[in-house]
Amino acid sequence: MTIKKRIASIVAVAATTLFVATASAQTPTPAAAPAAAPAADAKPADPYTLTANVGIFSQYIFRGLTQTDAKPAFQGGFDFSHESGFYLGTWGSNISWLEDSGACSGCSLEWDMYGGWKHAFNDDWGMDVGVLFYYYPGSYNPGFTRANTTELYIAGNWKWVSLKFSDSLGNTFGVPNSHNAWYLDLTGNYPINDQWTILAHVGRQEYHGSTNGFSNSLLNYTDWKLGASYTINNYTFGAYWTDTNNNADVYTIAGKNIGRSTGTVYVQKTF
Repeated sequence: MTIKKRIASIVAVAATTLFVATASAQTPTPAAAPAAAPAADAKPADPYTLTANVGIFSQYIFRGLTQTDAKPAFQGGFDFSHESGFYLGTWGSNISWLEDSGACSGCSLEWDMYGGWKHAFNDDWGMDVGVLFYYYPGSYNPGFTRANTTELYIAGNWKWVSLKFSDSLGNTFGVPNSHNAWYLDLTGNYPINDQWTILAHVGRQEYHGSTNGFSNSLLNYTDWKLGASYTINNYTFGAYWTDTNNNADVYTIAGKNIGRSTGTVYVQKTF
């Protein structure tokens, strides 16, 4: 190769290199991707919860006694609870026993109001204390005691078993001179799985005092309940059987023993 050709080759390579470098310099470098914006702070969980429930029952059973003469009941309520353990709630149902007994006119509602405090010692043990007021509005007939009742209660629970003691502060469910009547409730709700639950319960109701020379202890009785429920999508479908050993002579209303053996079915929705 002659010196002229070698110089020409060097010039050509240099020119090419210069052209590529210039082209590269004129091509804008892609901008770096903007830094991801910091994630917004997650909203702290509310320190309280508010829930509601509504249900249709083939009858309303309370402590083993039918409150609706074995007829359907429409029920619902609201519950407010705080992370500290304090809670408030209200609940209502139609009833018929006061009108069926002739004690009251327009007494077709039971309206409950309650509040208390719950505490969990660990995953297994807990306790609950509170007050519950049963309100039965209506026009009472002469000679009958108003059924409004206030109870204090204390309860303890271990896993799926609970024991609750309720004590009345005044006359109890229309029974005169029945201060400090009490009810003891032992209940088990055993979860077979996330949907099926078996219920077993036994309770004891006792009255103090006397009415027109007769001891209110004639009203004492024991009740029991056995049932099961199935829950899906916040709907609960259930059935249970109840019975008592009550004195039919004092618990017969409109010709029927309100504590007789009977079955109940229901559907309930929680929100």
